[in-house]
Amino acid sequence: MAESNADQEYLMGLLVAVSRQDREAFHELYQCMASRMFGVCLKLAGQRETAEEALQEAFIQIWHHAREYHRDRGTPLGWMMTIARYRTLDLMRARKVRQSSGDQPIEQMHDERAGPLDESLRSAGAAELTGCLDELTNAQRDSILLTFYKGLSHEELSTALSSPLGTVKSWIRRGLLALKRCLEQ
Repeated sequence: MAESNADQEYLMGLLVAVSRQDREAFHELYQCMASRMFGVCLKLAGQRETAEEALQEAFIQIWHHAREYHRDRGTPLGWMMTIARYRTLDLMRARKVRQSSGDQPIEQMHDERAGPLDESLRSAGAAELTGCLDELTNAQRDSILLTFYKGLSHEELSTALSSPLGTVKSWIRRGLLALKRCLEQ
């Protein structure tokens, strides 16, 4: 949903005031943006608790870094939605690491039907894929992971990442091509 120039100017004014540590402006900014940002967080996280925590962290970041917003880099809405998106993704990664820290690593899981050679090949493939994923841009990696592991459609991904549908599709396509090249080496 596009915002009018007046709405963007209002948000910009609030961000300027927040950059001067104006608590009333911060409260007003929260009132204006919290529900929309929460929607992005919830869509990505799929869990209310994680979305609420991500929203809180996003507003903390906005409070501390409002002075870093620059008009020439995008709209205030886009800037804040991006912060919400990245705080959510960071939390999801952190929780995944915490959850898996007590579990047996995938590389060490044993398939009763597989022999030692199969297990060795599977471990090498997982490590290779992880290495190749690390070589992608953040946008490509996030798009691929959210599409293939979280099950988001291209339209949902476009909304979640606050990016045009064509851009999201390009990230996925370029990311998959880069993965293919990397894995073929």
